[in-house]
Amino acid sequence: MDRSLAVERVLRGVQPHALLDGLRSALQEHFGARSVDLLMADYSLTELRRVTSLPYTAEPIPVSGTTAGKAFTAQQATFDTDENGVRAHLPVTVRGDGIGVLVVTLPEEPEPPVWAELGRFAEALGHEVFVADRDTDLYVQARRSSRLTLAAEMQWQLLPGRACARPEFALGGQLEPAYAIYGDCFDWSASAHKLAVTLINGMGEGTSAALLTNLAVNALRNARRAGIGLDAQAELADQAVYAQYRGQEHVAALLLEFDLATGEINAVDAGSPRLWRLRDGEVERLVFDEQLPLGTFEDTTYTTERLQALPGDRFVFVSDGVYNVPGAHGEPYGDRDLVQAVVATTSLPASHVPGAVLDELRSRREGDLAADDAMIVCLDWFGSNPSAERASDIATAVAGDTEN
Repeated sequence: MDRSLAVERVLRGVQPHALLDGLRSALQEHFGARSVDLLMADYSLTELRRVTSLPYTAEPIPVSGTTAGKAFTAQQATFDTDENGVRAHLPVTVRGDGIGVLVVTLPEEPEPPVWAELGRFAEALGHEVFVADRDTDLYVQARRSSRLTLAAEMQWQLLPGRACARPEFALGGQLEPAYAIYGDCFDWSASAHKLAVTLINGMGEGTSAALLTNLAVNALRNARRAGIGLDAQAELADQAVYAQYRGQEHVAALLLEFDLATGEINAVDAGSPRLWRLRDGEVERLVFDEQLPLGTFEDTTYTTERLQALPGDRFVFVSDGVYNVPGAHGEPYGDRDLVQAVVATTSLPASHVPGAVLDELRSRREGDLAADDAMIVCLDWFGSNPSAERASDIATAVAGDTEN
């Protein structure tokens, strides 16, 4: 049997909690690997933590300044050598969402195709871990450098992921404080023709804020999955929040829907997080007609606005926990600071922009804990996928020939 097929068969056949053990045995047998480890990125994206049978039992590896960290941030294989042989650090990624690093040590430098094989195993492992999270806590526990608050537990389980990439776009998002977030949240969903992006800022603190946000996000998902328009989605979510809280609590939200073929954007601003656009080197804040937050009054009517995304555009969304952070002299982290942060991160991929801006935010606090939770989401718009359009045209032509 082909050894690549044998390894992939092992990954598909082992129990969810035994993925690493199965892969380790297969790589030892078929590639002579001396060691195999899986490092998971923690919630704050500052550490890589080994997957072990017991949480918190292995020393973390910093993302900054390490070979493994470079593989994770650059999403490229990195290598080093020691007395045990050649060690490869291979990014473990699921559809653009970097979740960790696979570390494989071989006794000697192999031919380049071997590294390519191992890279494919790392990708396959990522998909298996993603599925395994439904049945085991092992990999979720490995991501934690400390215990999450209950509110943070609820919020992280609510997220679609931390990154997503397709030919038309790339997305990345991050929440802070990662282990104690409560009201901020983001959501996204892509189909063949549309990309929906939702930014949420629920009022309040702790578990009550997390409960409010969970209700709002799930109400919006329920409405979106019913296939109705963006304005009606906002109205149904507004009714759901008002029915529960009778106007005592509300949710600020920004709902966006991108047409993947044309770049046209439909938007509903319900007391939203702020949106910035980087186009041709110029940063501009996009201002909408701000409507009432969800749940403020019963039966609020919402209207949709339209704008156009162009290939090369970058959109950065920030919650009030970002732009209201006080600086060293008490001044807020205002528009000028955000413009500078967006420009300074121009060369970074979308998945790394939120973390870079939040790092700068932490430096402004000089190590102090955040007074409010913060959310940053970055979206890079590449435009329609020519190959997909061509495939669609061919399919249409074939269907037409068949009908004729």
